[in-house]
Amino acid sequence: MLIKRAERFTSNDVTDPALYLSRRELMAGAAAWALLPGASAAALPAPAPLQATRNVGRSLNEPPTKYEHATTYNNFYEFGVDKDDPARLAGSLRPRPWSVRVDGLVQKPKTFDIDELLRLFPLEERVYALRCVEAWSMIIPWIGFPLAALLGRVEPAGSARFVEFTTLLDPEQFPGQRPGFFGSSLDWPYVEGLRLDEALHPLTLVTVGMYGRVLPNQNGAPIRVVVPWKYGFKSAKSIVRIRLVREQPATAWARANPREYGFYSNVNPAVSHPRWSQATERRIGEFRRRTTLPFNGYADQVAALYTGMDLRKHY
Repeated sequence: MLIKRAERFTSNDVTDPALYLSRRELMAGAAAWALLPGASAAALPAPAPLQATRNVGRSLNEPPTKYEHATTYNNFYEFGVDKDDPARLAGSLRPRPWSVRVDGLVQKPKTFDIDELLRLFPLEERVYALRCVEAWSMIIPWIGFPLAALLGRVEPAGSARFVEFTTLLDPEQFPGQRPGFFGSSLDWPYVEGLRLDEALHPLTLVTVGMYGRVLPNQNGAPIRVVVPWKYGFKSAKSIVRIRLVREQPATAWARANPREYGFYSNVNPAVSHPRWSQATERRIGEFRRRTTLPFNGYADQVAALYTGMDLRKHY
């Protein structure tokens, strides 16, 4: 499969804060927040600073989207279906104490405390492009470490072929998981998955921070995975279990609507979602649309993973 190298991002890719949210969105978010018992801007203090070394070789050489934009325009259905729901409702999530179980087809299954993970692995900052299946995008400086380093600690068995990620199931902390919650049709807990070679790829990042700070609740605290060449819903948030398995995991969105959400979900401008063309995208803060890059601009690094595959069939 020959994939032409696409033009990289330019300084024009940075979101303009003046354009980020419409007046209507701001008013709706403020009104809904005000209706919450005891809700206030002080309810969510700024996340603590988090030191990390910039990995220049794995980063876009561009300024990121503004922090306030990346933390107030989110898809995180555990908090609700509207873009401002996560920022409004994230105060219910308790990211400490927290542990992640890594097990399944491994030689050394282990439960890791979140703070243990922060000590075990050197933290890197990587500036990645984020592309949503809804055809919008951002540029975000994430902080974390390669998933391959974590999987190396548990020693995958030779029979392992996929990696399954499971999000916290707790309706007390995640209002979107409560029975009858308006607009959510997912089967909780949220589950995502990767092929093992995708999980071991150097770009796949276990993420614990962003913008020089600990991950905010609304962005997947305290731990998520980021896979920059795939649509954003593949990057599971608030992870409590990582399981190595032989069979392809049944992922949350594929269970909800398999016609619209394939397992691979690589950014592909030639394969449209039934509701959103993927040929172009809207960078948050811009009025004009831009051309979508194959694999979200990471074709040089990851296209070889799919040599010989029909990426229209395996979307």
